[in-house]
Amino acid sequence: MKNQTKEISGELDDLGFSSKYISKTQRLVNRDGSFNVDRKGLSFSDSFNLYHWLISIHWFKFIVFVTVSFLFVNFVFATLYYINGIENLGIPENVKNINAYWEAFFFSTQTLTTVGYGRISPVSTAANVIAAIESLLGLLVFAIATGLLYGRFSKPFAKIIYSKYALIAPFRDMTGFMFRTANRHKSQIIEAEVQVVFSRLEDVNGAELRKFYNIKLEYSKINFFSSVWTVNHPINEYSPLYGMTEEDMHHSEGEFLILLKGFDDTFAQTVHSRFSYRHDEIIWGAKFRNIHITDNDGKVSVALDKISDYDKTDIYINN
Repeated sequence: MKNQTKEISGELDDLGFSSKYISKTQRLVNRDGSFNVDRKGLSFSDSFNLYHWLISIHWFKFIVFVTVSFLFVNFVFATLYYINGIENLGIPENVKNINAYWEAFFFSTQTLTTVGYGRISPVSTAANVIAAIESLLGLLVFAIATGLLYGRFSKPFAKIIYSKYALIAPFRDMTGFMFRTANRHKSQIIEAEVQVVFSRLEDVNGAELRKFYNIKLEYSKINFFSSVWTVNHPINEYSPLYGMTEEDMHHSEGEFLILLKGFDDTFAQTVHSRFSYRHDEIIWGAKFRNIHITDNDGKVSVALDKISDYDKTDIYINN
């Protein structure tokens, strides 16, 4: 089910990007949804947030960071135990050098995790103090690690896929800008809504400025995002793309910024996704292939691996 919007394409006064952003080589929004703007002039301590970094980094990097941190802490305390004397841990004196250090290391891992097998235990005041400090540190660190794990698992996110290219294609006796998108997860997204902003460089009083236009879509909102959604923008006399050629699009460094959001019933929260198409990622004179398949029982399936497939066709550019 679809709800048709009635908004008129028009210039946006403020999108969050400066009108003086006139890069000839970089895109505004990367394909992973991140913004291509560097922040400079602040110290590392002012700009870095450890919690945000640990929540947002890739799972592999997170596991490596936790593992390295765990080993580092245990090596530090193992060194303290070793310097204090391994005889203060009840380790026989005939255990020497590297073997003694490893005994201290594994005792440290047991103390940090509060496992305490009992084979080794501190027998001096200094060793007990070090063990007490490590136990307290272990409680704090693992509480934080548990919170980070929960935060990463419970963090709502959308696995939205987009067609590799956007197309300028025939659309209802005219031409249109279009791209396809789909939900990669089996979770259901309802009340999905998309906004498309067209950005290009324009000459304003002899100065080259970047302008932003909110473009009107055939449908900007659908009730059920269960299949592939082909987002269409009719290129009529109200469109900022009206009369543009492929050469004009390249010369003006055109870019389409995509914001898609919807309510995910698994997370019970609104999720969103960002994407963009640059001028060199738009195919002129093409149409998407049908990727819906119906089996003998009448069940419909969608070939998401073919979401970017298209065929070339003729188009007419309005002037």
